[in-house]
Amino acid sequence: MSRTGSGRMGIAQGTETGSSLLLAAGVLIGALVLVLAAGFLMLRQRRAELDRREERLTSELHRLHQHEDELAARAADSERVRAELAGQGVQNRLLLERTAGLTADQAREEIVRAAESEARREAALTVREIERRAVDEGEGRAREIIAASIQRLAAEHTTETVVTTLRLPSEDMKGRVIGREGRNIRAFEAVTGVNLIVDDTPGLVQLSCFDPVRRESARLTLEALLVDGRIHPARIEETHERSRAEVGRLCVRAGEDALLTVGIGASGEMSPELVRTLGTLRYRTSYGQNVLGHLVESAHLAGMMAAELGVDPETVRRAALLHDIGKALSHRVPGSHAAIGAEFARRHGEAEEVVHAIAAHHGEIEAKTVEAVLTQAADACSAGRPGARKESVEAYVRRLERLEEIALAHDGVTKVYAMQAGREVRVMVQPEAVDDVRAQEIAREVARQVREELTYPGQIRITVVRESRATEVAR
Repeated sequence: MSRTGSGRMGIAQGTETGSSLLLAAGVLIGALVLVLAAGFLMLRQRRAELDRREERLTSELHRLHQHEDELAARAADSERVRAELAGQGVQNRLLLERTAGLTADQAREEIVRAAESEARREAALTVREIERRAVDEGEGRAREIIAASIQRLAAEHTTETVVTTLRLPSEDMKGRVIGREGRNIRAFEAVTGVNLIVDDTPGLVQLSCFDPVRRESARLTLEALLVDGRIHPARIEETHERSRAEVGRLCVRAGEDALLTVGIGASGEMSPELVRTLGTLRYRTSYGQNVLGHLVESAHLAGMMAAELGVDPETVRRAALLHDIGKALSHRVPGSHAAIGAEFARRHGEAEEVVHAIAAHHGEIEAKTVEAVLTQAADACSAGRPGARKESVEAYVRRLERLEEIALAHDGVTKVYAMQAGREVRVMVQPEAVDDVRAQEIAREVARQVREELTYPGQIRITVVRESRATEVAR
């Protein structure tokens, strides 16, 4: 019983296990079927989506082809219209040329000339406005600086000529000066290079020479001979050698005194040859103004103006003191005294700023430094102040006549007056023929011609007057 029961129970358990396995396999197969169904469904959806995208791309490609065709058609239309316009432009140009009687090149030249004229007018107006503003802003400051500098410096001006007069102790000395058969006077002139003029003027003889240093040596020689009383050729030569040495010492002393007066001796050494040459200018005059005195005065003015402007005054004073150094050499070396002086200063070790200021002080080259501009200004102030210089009446009259001729040569000018001793020129113009812009141009052109053609101290003001008047009579 027990074995039978146990076998039945084992069969029953085996049956139950097989049923469980079958059930599990069925569930697994069902799940696989469901997964496969879901995947198939997703593939169908993806395929449908891809089909839709393909249709959209095909439609978009079709539209692009259509748009490309439209653009090609429009380009063809544009090219046709461009060709038509080009042909129409040629026809219009030919029509304009026949109507105006001008070719295209001639019309272009007319337009260019009109534009150039308009540009010139605009430029003249702009220049006038800039000059007006510059004058308004700078004139007051410039006047203050120059006026303050001039007021702080007071200088005396003496007139010297190329003739020196000596008074004799007695009328009998004339015979001794002339010597037997004129041998003393001939020896004197041969040794000194100075003309000795003995005429009927009682108690006086004259020494005439263009070189002031030689004339001063001759004066000292003759004074020593008159004091000694022994006048003969050998004594003349001996005395002249001593006089030349004395004049050389006086020149060196004058140069050193000028350096100390200006204040350059303490600030920088100067070549002994420059100092000696500078001292020789104490015997030279320019339009009646002593050149060394003019240089010292210019140095003071330049230094004061430099200090007012905040510029280092040392170089400016040095340049102003040496700007006319070439006048001591101009009778021996060809060329303008500005160029000669600049080269002389360069050879003796002066700085390039000083050399440039010397070369540019008369405008022969463009002033490119502040030192050069201040040297020009100081030179003009010293030379142009009333009473500083004088000139012959003949040269003065010729200069005034030439001033009026230069201004009268311009179209539209009716009258010209040289006023204030030639310091100002008043130019009267016809108001209907000259407008304000042209009046400014006339003033500029006259000033340029005056600078280029005439030599004058100081400056000359050109004033163009354009006056309109309206007159009616009440009856």
